[in-house]
Amino acid sequence: MCTSDPQVWNAGALSLYQRLLPASFWDHLCRQQDLHQNNRVYTLAVVVWLMISQWLQGHAPLDRAVSELLRGLPASFWPNPCKRLLDCQRHKAFLSGNTAAYNTARQELPSAVVESCCDPIFKQLIAETRGYLPPLDRRAFIFDGTSVELPLTEDLRRAYPPGSNQYSPSHWPLLRMLVAHDLQTGLALRPQWGPMNGKQAVSEQQLLETAIDRLPEASLVMGDANFGVFSVAYAAQQRGHAVLLRLTAQRALHLTGGPLQDGIDRPITWKPSRWDRRSHPNLPKNACVHGRLLVCLVQPSNGAKPFLLALFTSWNATLAQILEIYGQRWGIETDLRTLKGTLHLEQLRCTTPEMVAKELDLAMAAYNLIRAVLYLAAQQAALQPRTYSFSRVRHVVQALAPLLAAAQSQEESQSITDRILYYAGQARLPKRNRKRPAYPRAVWPKPQSFPCRKE
Repeated sequence: MCTSDPQVWNAGALSLYQRLLPASFWDHLCRQQDLHQNNRVYTLAVVVWLMISQWLQGHAPLDRAVSELLRGLPASFWPNPCKRLLDCQRHKAFLSGNTAAYNTARQELPSAVVESCCDPIFKQLIAETRGYLPPLDRRAFIFDGTSVELPLTEDLRRAYPPGSNQYSPSHWPLLRMLVAHDLQTGLALRPQWGPMNGKQAVSEQQLLETAIDRLPEASLVMGDANFGVFSVAYAAQQRGHAVLLRLTAQRALHLTGGPLQDGIDRPITWKPSRWDRRSHPNLPKNACVHGRLLVCLVQPSNGAKPFLLALFTSWNATLAQILEIYGQRWGIETDLRTLKGTLHLEQLRCTTPEMVAKELDLAMAAYNLIRAVLYLAAQQAALQPRTYSFSRVRHVVQALAPLLAAAQSQEESQSITDRILYYAGQARLPKRNRKRPAYPRAVWPKPQSFPCRKE
């Protein structure tokens, strides 16, 4: 079902959250996972929303979330309000402004509940948005990886060991996170992560083999040269997905069996190498991937020298269509910049592996809610969702969503929704006709004002 009717799909993140995860969802979830929650202020629905709202405000501290609770949430969050809430409604008492109860509720929130919340949000938004590529009639998802810094605690240090160089080990624990974003709408799959260093370190290709199970059926898997390996292509083929992967020059030479030339477009059968079988011993003897090898001379948009681009694909499309779609792979880089720069996901503040898992999942849920508002504004203007500024739309939603939550009638709610969509529609990214100069890469010198800390 695809819809752009504001009466069906409200533009506020809070209203959208309540529509995607209504009270019936939480009742079913408690029965399914055999959970029992008493009538209290910090119910599962309230805690999950407050954690999402922290990310909507750019990784805000706990007291900002509690302030949103004190400002007032819709009564639908509490179908059976407890005595404290009833006293507040009758103006006989006030809710506590301290963060201790909220922090305890965050810690006690099961990770399985968080995963069960994030996946339905993604699936419903995917079902209600038009993200199919016209020549393919399927969705394309761009995979890429990044790193996230964590606080230095013993638990996190054991789970996610810090890196090291020739001088000494690093201070911060690091995890490797893999994301997959829809090419058209920017909606993101629940991330997959693991340790970046140590004996249990995982590669981006290993993370993809786990995350790919959560993709919609018959999708197109896109990735740069880091994902242009046999294991990724085979994992996608086994699950019914097409692939569009960039190859390194060395791997393309091995597959072609000759020099790379502009205009190569030939069908190939990709078989695993000895190294592939050594790293994936469970591969069957007849494992192979059928597809096409494309080599094309392309001109970078920054004016650099042309180079030969080698691609492997199992997508039956023309060369022009394939190059046009792969040329949009850069969207994942701006999405990662949004996650780490706008939502401040580059460094977490939680101190346990369990809280790390919950924060990463809910950060992506917050990202998807804003992406949904972007999509709705783009639909009304008949433009692509990626032509809008994520940070500006987030500020609009953050400023006007409280008014939407406090609306007393359907007419007032509709009026505020129209305002949100109007201002979101003005958040278009500028068209730069003049190319900005490319600055040479340089590193600021590190001052040596203090001696190194001794162990």
